[in-house]
Amino acid sequence: MNDQDPPPRLTRLTFQGPLSEARAARIVDRLAPAAPATVLDIGCGWGELMLRTLEVVKGASGLGVDVNAQDLARGRANAVARGLADRVTFVEESADGTERGPADLVLCLGASHALNGSEPPAHTAAALRALRGLVRPGGRVLLGETFWQRTPSRAELDAMWPGARVDELHDLAGLVDLAVASGFRPVWIETANSDEWDAFESGYQSDVEEWLAVHGDHPLADETRERVDRHRTSWLKGYRGVLGLAYLTLVPVDGRLASDAA
Repeated sequence: MNDQDPPPRLTRLTFQGPLSEARAARIVDRLAPAAPATVLDIGCGWGELMLRTLEVVKGASGLGVDVNAQDLARGRANAVARGLADRVTFVEESADGTERGPADLVLCLGASHALNGSEPPAHTAAALRALRGLVRPGGRVLLGETFWQRTPSRAELDAMWPGARVDELHDLAGLVDLAVASGFRPVWIETANSDEWDAFESGYQSDVEEWLAVHGDHPLADETRERVDRHRTSWLKGYRGVLGLAYLTLVPVDGRLASDAA
């Protein structure tokens, strides 16, 4: 890197969300016994959890879908380094209306927005309907979805993202109820803890913070500083301890049962 290069991006993160090594290992250990032959990763980024699943489930193939070319390139490089290049494909395209399924295992980690253009809170129900059509009977969906851990105050909402509203997210019980109403049974419910959130948020900004400390006169410094300071304020004064992330392992209900229930 020379003095004119932009700041590095997300090199301190292993996962693109609040997910620890220990939790990732437990998730893979729970998903692997179903022996999925095909894994579809929606909004995959660099597809770290998909690659870990493929390492454990020998012979399985994976497909990651995302619109970020830089993240996809990182995923491809990681796949090559781990001897998985012949078993995984990363494609640069929108997942909205995707016909890439059905798959035995569908991962959608913090990427429900990628499946539809609906506004919150309708986007979650729309994403669950899409996921229901992307998973094979007897398969699994791992959904990582945000929820309110508690009702945010007006001051906290004002510090979050622009236009943040109480009604744009469910609480955990409401999120799980929505998954059930969408034709799934929740076989495992867990949530990211505060240490995972702090590690993710710190790692998300760490590269840029170090870059700013030594590149204060860079042409991009002012813009970058404003962006990073705004994000940190949004986290520390807004959603820290308020916004949660649930990891739901979902099994589709038999189609006949779902029709009868409707």
